[in-house]
Amino acid sequence: MSYKNLDLDDLIVNPANDRHGELENETAAIARLFALRESHMRNLTRDLVAQGEVFEPPLVYPEGDKFVVADGNRRTTCLKLLARPNRAPTVELQNFYREQRRAWVGEFPTKLQCRVEANRDRVDEILFRRHTGTQSGVGQSTWDDRMKSNFVIRTGKGTTTNVADEIESRLSQATMAPGNKIPRSTLNRLLSAEPLRNRLGFSIKRGKFEYLCDKDAVHRALLRVTEDLSLKKVTLNDLWNAEKKVRYIDRLDAEGVLPSISDTQLPAPKHHRAARSKPSAPPRPAIRSTLIPQIDYGVIWTPQLHRARAIWEELQFRLECSRHPNAISVLLRVLIELSIENYLHVQKMPNVFENDKLGTKIVKISEHLHEAKKIDAKYKSIFRKAQNHEQLISTDTLNRYIHSPQFSPSPEHLKAFWDTWAQFIVLCLNA
Repeated sequence: MSYKNLDLDDLIVNPANDRHGELENETAAIARLFALRESHMRNLTRDLVAQGEVFEPPLVYPEGDKFVVADGNRRTTCLKLLARPNRAPTVELQNFYREQRRAWVGEFPTKLQCRVEANRDRVDEILFRRHTGTQSGVGQSTWDDRMKSNFVIRTGKGTTTNVADEIESRLSQATMAPGNKIPRSTLNRLLSAEPLRNRLGFSIKRGKFEYLCDKDAVHRALLRVTEDLSLKKVTLNDLWNAEKKVRYIDRLDAEGVLPSISDTQLPAPKHHRAARSKPSAPPRPAIRSTLIPQIDYGVIWTPQLHRARAIWEELQFRLECSRHPNAISVLLRVLIELSIENYLHVQKMPNVFENDKLGTKIVKISEHLHEAKKIDAKYKSIFRKAQNHEQLISTDTLNRYIHSPQFSPSPEHLKAFWDTWAQFIVLCLNA
């Protein structure tokens, strides 16, 4: 640990801040902080101007010749915008920061004292112990359940099952343990999301380790991963966010390391799936007020999905079916379109054309998913039937969500629509 006075321009507001999840860059991260809690950001800015100093040094870690802010992104953002008001996300906020800058007494600081931690595991341990008390935004702003969930999904900390322990135990039993010590916290971080575990041929369901493919094939893949980590061919820096995790797993896939469909255990219980197949659908709560139940669907939220993620979170945490049915119906249509475009962008299907109608794209994607053994024939048939106007979940219904002045979706209809389409949407987002 060390404290250093760093140039404001050398600090990067964290695009992977757990307050909002992964975004493309610093500019998007700044905008998202204001979208989440603009009043808190304004209050904090006024407090910084009134006091003329920052009382708690931000926690940062080095990345190249810059430093990414792990904790203290709000106060760092406020100082950056006071230094350059035109970087604020709206004209109103730009004017606000110009006024606040004029109110600053004395010389405005170009440097900020920061706590520098090069060990990223230590960074996460510090974050895990912070965030209590808000003082209307002046003090440290407490994470809500969604933010805590972002942290757990990103790091693997706080989960009931220690995935690294489970893997090490099974490799040892198979006399395949790597020669060097496995960095468990890094392995837990890599496999903190169920879709990534599925690609390696196993699942964690109800706290229990389950093989989805032939044990030997899964063990070989896990041995490669543990060797990469223990020999430091892959380090924590290479797996810091979702995008990097997916990039590493994709590289293993390209090298033929991951279990394939031919490695599926035979005979297999009905609930088993081949590697990269869909996870089991999460249980549906009997009563819910929002369109999307507040359970983990296992979506890997990469920066490219930031718009889809923002819509998802509104539908899962903020908008109530009984109070906002029209807003929900429109956002659901947009979410479906974004998920479809993501699938087509990743899979690059040659039989899908730019001028294809939405319904045509849905049918072609459902056929592609079926060929990849990610959905069964019965589920595929739902989307072919969706071309019929009389169907409750038809593409005509999707069009009415946007264009029909007479259409009035009910909460029950919206929930039924989601329950039918959820698996399709998640598979498209996790393409």
